[in-house]
Amino acid sequence: MTGLRTKTRSKMLIGSVLLALSMSSTGVRAAPEDAADPILRFLGQQTQKASETASDLIMSAMNFLGVRYRFGGTSEETGFDCSGFTRHVFENSVGLLLPRRASEQAEAAGLLTVRKEDLKPGDLVFFNTMRRAFSHVGIYLGDNHFMHAPRTGAEVRVESMDSSYWVQRYNGARRILDGN
Repeated sequence: MTGLRTKTRSKMLIGSVLLALSMSSTGVRAAPEDAADPILRFLGQQTQKASETASDLIMSAMNFLGVRYRFGGTSEETGFDCSGFTRHVFENSVGLLLPRRASEQAEAAGLLTVRKEDLKPGDLVFFNTMRRAFSHVGIYLGDNHFMHAPRTGAEVRVESMDSSYWVQRYNGARRILDGN
């Protein structure tokens, strides 16, 4: 029963993130196509594009809640490890093929370093879980939550980055650049 409640809470969180993304992409921030100021029009298009990309990533990731962890795993059928999960989600939702290992994903060309206070849904978040930087990766959902494939014996799930375990191990974040 606990697993079912966790899965339901995770889906509710993701639903609220998606709602916020859709509102921001159609609300005040997004300038109409016929806006007089070309800069405002461009910024509005970029905001909408970023929100759509994040929505695609999160919707894709949500499909894998509950998939078992498997070291070296790269698919829903066999299970995922953390970097196999992020690689699969990014490739299948936005067409970006990330490197295989978490540390390689952190250093990948085409990704922008993001400060923790600037995190947005769809960003990759990295942690030191094996006494080395960037040894674990997940996908930021918003509201200080992320989705990841945590460890052997566990399943893909949503966790709070506010827990002391993750706060102590946070290494940084990366975001895909426009056009990727």
